[in-house]
Amino acid sequence: MRKLLPFAPYAVVGLVHLGTLIAGEGTGSSVTKLLIMPALLVAVLWALRLRISDLLVLSVFGILFSWAGDGLLETPGDIGFLLGLGGFLLAHLAYLVLFLRPLRERRMPWWAAAYALWWVVLVLYLAPHIGALLVPVAVYGLALAASSAAALGTNRHAAIGALVFLLSDTLLAFKLFLPGWDFYPIDVVIMTLYIGGQGLIAYGVASRGYRFPNPPLQ
Repeated sequence: MRKLLPFAPYAVVGLVHLGTLIAGEGTGSSVTKLLIMPALLVAVLWALRLRISDLLVLSVFGILFSWAGDGLLETPGDIGFLLGLGGFLLAHLAYLVLFLRPLRERRMPWWAAAYALWWVVLVLYLAPHIGALLVPVAVYGLALAASSAAALGTNRHAAIGALVFLLSDTLLAFKLFLPGWDFYPIDVVIMTLYIGGQGLIAYGVASRGYRFPNPPLQ
């Protein structure tokens, strides 16, 4: 239980945010959404006891870029969407390096190729509905698939977290681009998966730090 203690504030903020979504509190959900990643950052810094390493630095980058993505996606129009997408693209690139280097524990299994198949199917499925946003969405999806596949070479918490994150973004893409997918409670489901996925990735980082308390800079 002591290992979970740093994540208690993150869980509370996440539950409050989901509560605002369920209650239909638009202003409350916008505010609480911007508190989710700072709470996760505190959890990771607390769990790793501020020991500077590439494990910590890459995790911090992933969380901060995700926070930027959360905020920028609130900007109206395609510009806000592209800026938010760019924030999350950088987050997944940080996670990709994190999964391939300090968090790596084994080789990726052959079935990691399933993520490439997911990317192809998703792009082909969404292409008729995306229009001019096809290229940035496809590039982002490729980074998401790559980081999720790389997570299969890490511990089970990070691997499951990356998968759950991918499911969240898949549903978000359906909501944004497919007619008929913007219905209640899809926002609650998307954010539940997002909060759970990010939390599991961070706990995977923390569990690595617990087992190797003095990871070197690489």
